Amino acid sequence: MTKKNVWLFAGFATLVVLYIVFFTNWFKPKTIGIFDTSRPMRFFRGRKQDLPFVLFGLEGTYRLSEVKVVDLAKFQSDPLTPTLWHLVSDSNSVPVQRFVYGQRIWGMRPAFKGDLPQPLDTNVTYRLFVTAGNAKGTHDFQIK
Repeated sequence: MTKKNVWLFAGFATLVVLYIVFFTNWFKPKTIGIFDTSRPMRFFRGRKQDLPFVLFGLEGTYRLSEVKVVDLAKFQSDPLTPTLWHLVSDSNSVPVQRFVYGQRIWGMRPAFKGDLPQPLDTNVTYRLFVTAGNAKGTHDFQIK
């Protein structure tokens, strides 16, 4: 191989690498799009506490590995603030496209044994964290 061919091959390889890095999604983090809707509801699944009916929808179907809801103001001042609802998956969870706040998602369990979802207050901003493998998403919502 001549010196000219080596330089041409190196230039071509450089252009291929630059194209892959800047014009493909191979190295960009995967994000999950999330939307919500809420409705008032008296009692949720026989519990004595009032939990609002908040439906979360995902842009696609995912096998969730973690779901967490925190009070946004408290979370911004202290990232170690207690969660209001926290589910984790040790193995494969069922693929979901939508779920309700406080719902038991098959294949997931509370992060701490016996932990129940806490009631949400109106006009308080909350943040939902969702993880599915290496894809992550966050969504801020309020109960009106």
